[in-house]
Amino acid sequence: MDLVVRTFISLTLLLGAVVAQAKGSDSVKTASQDPQQAQAGKHAAALKPSFAHLHTPPKGMPVMPMPKDYKPTEAMFALGQRLFHDGILSKDQKVTCASCHLAANGFAHPDKLPPGVDGKRALRHAPSLFNRGYGTLQRWDGSSASIEAFVLEPIEDPNEMGLKLSDAIARLRADESYQKAFADAFASEPDPQTLRRSLATFVRGIVTGNAPYDRFLLGEVGEMTPQQRHGQWIFESKGACWKCHTPPLFTDEAFHNTGIGVRDGKPEPGRKDATKDDADNGKWKTPTLRSIRLTAPYMHDGSLATLEDVVAFYVRGGNANSHLDRRVQKLDLSKDDQEALIAFLRSL
Repeated sequence: MDLVVRTFISLTLLLGAVVAQAKGSDSVKTASQDPQQAQAGKHAAALKPSFAHLHTPPKGMPVMPMPKDYKPTEAMFALGQRLFHDGILSKDQKVTCASCHLAANGFAHPDKLPPGVDGKRALRHAPSLFNRGYGTLQRWDGSSASIEAFVLEPIEDPNEMGLKLSDAIARLRADESYQKAFADAFASEPDPQTLRRSLATFVRGIVTGNAPYDRFLLGEVGEMTPQQRHGQWIFESKGACWKCHTPPLFTDEAFHNTGIGVRDGKPEPGRKDATKDDADNGKWKTPTLRSIRLTAPYMHDGSLATLEDVVAFYVRGGNANSHLDRRVQKLDLSKDDQEALIAFLRSL
């Protein structure tokens, strides 16, 4: 796999050089004059959840794999979108899926630990839901085997929505408008299976792509500034970020111990809680870097407030512990290198 990815990276760098030479220096000059705010505004239109993403991915993204035991439909997506924003699934009927996964924050949350019912807080930072339809195991520790499993778990979590699943189903069955919506989508009444499939279909439609980086790779060299292109070189060379944040998803969907959560040299269990394997001690799922400019704070505990904090963490080699991933080492990056890397991350 490393050889394939290295080949891909080499080709992208070659493509950028060839196209830039073909279009001349004027387009590069235009890019350097374009503020990153303009990039963000152009990208924002592509961030709205859509059923179309399940079959027609945005630029830069592969075709999304579909579930094997059912076929998602637009009616399921619309029902899932409604449920995602409805307090009917929580104990106090105020907390919703959208309460923790805010669209304005990249379907993550600006707090380290998002608020739940009864004044409680979730145990982990809310991960971004961008591109989870491409994922395998869900949650920071990989304890959810699928999106279908993941979307129901917050409902019964006492720190999040705090409602028995059976009570949630009873509420939906007692609501005439939901009875009709479930009948339209599934020709069935609300039950755990139809609830999970509707929510999962909506989450699959939360996709980000067509970023400045993607358009640059397709030949629109003016989409990335010279600083961002330098940051791309850092990402793909001495930064070695690509080894875990692998394009085009910018995650390897694997688990690594980078030292986040380590206290007095001892890591939190992380993936070990799910597998009971000591080799997984302190490992957490690699998050996507797609639209990362929106999803602060970062890491499973929200402990790094800014992208500057994230880059500084890796430059110093993470937090030492007995299970630290061998790929996490000190990085020789100048201030300019670090600023360029951050600029590149904002182009994703």
